[in-house]
Amino acid sequence: MKYKDKLTRIQKKNNSFVCVGLDSDLLKLPKFLLENRYPQFAFNKAIIDATHDFVCAYKPNSAFYEVQGEYGILQLKMTCDYLRDKYRQIPIILDVKRADIGESNDRYARFAFEYLGVDAITLHPYLGHEALEPFLKRADKGCYILCRTSNPGAGELQDLKIDGKPLYQLVAKRVATVWDKNRNCGLVVGATFPGELKTVRRIAPNLQLLIPGVGAQGGDLKKAVQYAANKSGDGFIISSSRGIIFASSGEDFAQKAKIEAEKLRNQINNVRKV
Repeated sequence: MKYKDKLTRIQKKNNSFVCVGLDSDLLKLPKFLLENRYPQFAFNKAIIDATHDFVCAYKPNSAFYEVQGEYGILQLKMTCDYLRDKYRQIPIILDVKRADIGESNDRYARFAFEYLGVDAITLHPYLGHEALEPFLKRADKGCYILCRTSNPGAGELQDLKIDGKPLYQLVAKRVATVWDKNRNCGLVVGATFPGELKTVRRIAPNLQLLIPGVGAQGGDLKKAVQYAANKSGDGFIISSSRGIIFASSGEDFAQKAKIEAEKLRNQINNVRKV
């Protein structure tokens, strides 16, 4: 099944546009979990079991696992395997922001899609279409291209003007009109820049938008939903990590995460009203 179809099905089933970021920082896990042989996996499993009815995707950030070396990569793999085995209807987006030359990207693509078995991945556009072809050619997988990111310093390069147009706008147009030949591309646009988000949706009316920056980063949820939604009221997912998975540091962490995931789902739907 193609990523977009899988995403659409779970969005309808769970009535949700929430993506839970599994940024499972070992330093922030509840202390009692550290006694577990695989604390990150134990944490992720509890979060997933508690929130699966309220989400449309999970997004593990590879950095929080890579820092643990092979021990962390194993737990990332265990997390992906668990999702595919028990909740195969929910897509996995690997947040790894890959950017390299073609042959290296071929190996990165195989690691993500064949070893981990994820459904989508985040990518840098800087090396161009040719370099990203190992990802883009996989028509059944989703490719989220960084466009206007949520970090405070994003404008240093992304707002640079070329022939009067900011670079992020040129990226959005290029992905929408040239790179999306397999209809598997999306864009990453931060909720912390609502004006730019609105512009990106105008430039790329048919692309799926992955929107970080709501919650701990202070993005405006109402504007993010209003500006990201396409004419059908969908075409986006809102990603939240810390605000959900670290809602509590106690033994009730999974229950608190469930409450926050349901709360965010309802807030998004209240804005959509479709």
